[in-house]
Amino acid sequence: MTFYDLNFIQKTFIHYAKENTRSDPNNSDQIPSSPNQIKMAKELTKQLKEIGLDAYFNDKSCFAIGHLTSNVSDKVTPIGFFSHMDTADFNAVNIQPHVHKNYDGGRVALDKEAGIFLDPKEFPALKSCQGETLITSDGHTLLGVDDKAGIVGILGMLKYLVAHPKVEHGDIYVGFGPDEEIGYGGKRFDPKDFPNVELAYTLENGRPGDFEYETFNATLAKIHIHGTVVHPGEAYGLMVNATTLMNKFLDQMPADEVPEKSKGHDGYYMVVNSSSCVDHADIDIIIRDFDWDKYLAKEQFIKDLVAKLNKKYGADRFKLTLRREYENIYNVIKDHPYVVNLALDAYKKAGIKPNVKTFRGGTDGNFITQKGIPTPNLFNGGGNYHGRYEYVTVEQIDKLSKVLTTICKEHLYQTRHGRDNTPLKKYW
Repeated sequence: MTFYDLNFIQKTFIHYAKENTRSDPNNSDQIPSSPNQIKMAKELTKQLKEIGLDAYFNDKSCFAIGHLTSNVSDKVTPIGFFSHMDTADFNAVNIQPHVHKNYDGGRVALDKEAGIFLDPKEFPALKSCQGETLITSDGHTLLGVDDKAGIVGILGMLKYLVAHPKVEHGDIYVGFGPDEEIGYGGKRFDPKDFPNVELAYTLENGRPGDFEYETFNATLAKIHIHGTVVHPGEAYGLMVNATTLMNKFLDQMPADEVPEKSKGHDGYYMVVNSSSCVDHADIDIIIRDFDWDKYLAKEQFIKDLVAKLNKKYGADRFKLTLRREYENIYNVIKDHPYVVNLALDAYKKAGIKPNVKTFRGGTDGNFITQKGIPTPNLFNGGGNYHGRYEYVTVEQIDKLSKVLTTICKEHLYQTRHGRDNTPLKKYW
């Protein structure tokens, strides 16, 4: 049974999916990093107004902000929802969504002549989409499910509440932001755009029922190595080859604490870039862990390794810069169990079984949580994010709209009858 207007969901998703809003990591000092995000933000602002919200475009942060006014006299704290407009680092030029009605559960030809297929043998989660209206790319671009499915889920919820004024709710704020994929959208969000909002949710990835209130703690370590260049014919006892020192550093990194050997609640180190010549070398390493003490220990390991190698090869051969990128939202959310329990209670009332997971990455919620609004992550209903095999179904975006509506209703209900502040369980 569907919750809202599936034609609206399909039409709106395809419209926004076609817009190339890929963020640009090489232009991160600009807000936003790519100009089409401004166009989409202004378009969303207009659509929010047409739905019936107070809405505006914040040109300093490039957020489209909407406010649906409470329709009750109760003093209920405002609630918020976030989705991002930008797409990931994959081809987003000339996106051509393909609609497969009543998907039969089999292999889908994205481009038969090019041999590009979406196959449930390779992607088993596709089986859950059988009988639904499946949307894919043409196999040559991403689709933009992350996070345009989240945007459409929010719009569906808002249209439903405006069309059904007897459904009671408090104040609702929504924010559609830029540059989440390059880690800048949430950093630039202005909390003044969400006045008095007590709690919020992002809609990053995930199948219906997925829910995350723990993310990585994240640091970027940059190591610069200084060599000494001497003509190789006269190098004995004088040359210090930065490439050799770089290899010695990498050889001492933990071989098993890497992404390809990590899962669940495991943390890792990942060398994301290395370059060298005799004169100098540079290494970029990302550090990730859920556990705060283990995370600090990983940072300390890098510090100690640099100190050890400087002691052996000469002071200042290795220069380290550590930049903390974001903190685990659980560090804050553990003291605000209501934001988690509210969502879990709403899932159950919406007839969706909760699937609590750890988010092996970060979201805008990491930065928004640090700004005083606890913000765990729900789902957007898609799959195979960030590449040519992305997909989503109209029905699963519809489920998202239902969950968001139920959260708003449940927040009012628990305000009236008592909050679910059950202490959080660790699911890991």
